[in-house]
Amino acid sequence: MEEPKRAFGYVCPHCGKGVYAERTQFAMVAGPMDVICECGKSALHMEADSLQRYHLQVPCGICGATHDAVCNEKALFSGRGIGLACAKAQQLCCYIGWPEEVRPKVEALEELCAGLRKKEQSPEENEAESFYNDVIMYEILSELKEIAGRGGISCACGSKRWSMKVHHAAVDLICQDCGAVLRVPAANDEDLDNLCCQMKLVIPSRAR
Repeated sequence: MEEPKRAFGYVCPHCGKGVYAERTQFAMVAGPMDVICECGKSALHMEADSLQRYHLQVPCGICGATHDAVCNEKALFSGRGIGLACAKAQQLCCYIGWPEEVRPKVEALEELCAGLRKKEQSPEENEAESFYNDVIMYEILSELKEIAGRGGISCACGSKRWSMKVHHAAVDLICQDCGAVLRVPAANDEDLDNLCCQMKLVIPSRAR
């Protein structure tokens, strides 16, 4: 029987790509462990102390720094998982847990970090394109990734092929076959609560 795995995910502050890896519990307790970005410029490092507490050094795609965290065995090895936060922005920058939970959250975090970098590099040009609420937008993108991961996004025309366009305070889901659009608001807590209640999203087909 294959040993269950835990997933690790963060966004590289150097290349901006999401970094995802899976490790068995045996590999996690065997000694110091690194999850290295393919660009080679960042790595999540973890090792245990004599009290079996796990010390992590986490590269942060949000602020560009490296954050220190300490986790116990239960948090790392059981349950759906945990999120580690950027100390400066108070936003989650790293996930550890079930692979099906971590992967979509890292993909959403990668998109958020890309938007934040774009805003920082050209603040005047991108003022109109910046997110109304960075935290809400990140959570909305994460929820959409989870819904998509279980095949929950489709169009009333019958298509399951769609694309996504992120705006200032909303996300458009666009059917790639008929061109219909479903706008998902992403401005406040109410928008997030409404989306969290949805198991499926159906893009209204264009009348032919």
